[in-house]
Amino acid sequence: MKKLLILSVLLTGLAMNGQAYPRYDNNHELKFNAGLFLATGSVEGSYEYYFTEDTSFGGTVYFNNDATDYNGDFGIGPNLRAYFGYQPRTGIFVEAFGLYYTWDEENLEENIRLRNDNFSTIALGLGLGNKWVTPSDNFTLEIYGGVGRNVNPEVFQDTFMFRGALSVGFRF
Repeated sequence: MKKLLILSVLLTGLAMNGQAYPRYDNNHELKFNAGLFLATGSVEGSYEYYFTEDTSFGGTVYFNNDATDYNGDFGIGPNLRAYFGYQPRTGIFVEAFGLYYTWDEENLEENIRLRNDNFSTIALGLGLGNKWVTPSDNFTLEIYGGVGRNVNPEVFQDTFMFRGALSVGFRF
């Protein structure tokens, strides 16, 4: 009888420990950058995979109809994030990112001919942001800003590039 009582106390303790911390099963997140779309008309989507409770790996793809715009006409790149919130996968985060993007440069040289050239470059940078999550852990809102340095800038190109986001997301 004593052994049965000890066994039941141990099993009850294991069951209570299993319920002490919530399980985070929604490890995938798709996001749409609504702020960039409203400001410039660019379409940017992101994917984020949480491999621990406070770190994630993801990627970003964006398209723009105007190849001469500051953002260029196409970009793709990975990112790595670390979260510092009181709850897992939410709060303030720091991001390291890489970005490959293309654009067109149009300059009027000496009023004789129009130069229209296609270029591409790679940028590496850091960003900082904050993420809020609904209690159901399904929907997110994120504000983000970052700065990157172009690895191989052209003479006419800026050395630094900037990123920003006001994104809404869905976790699954």
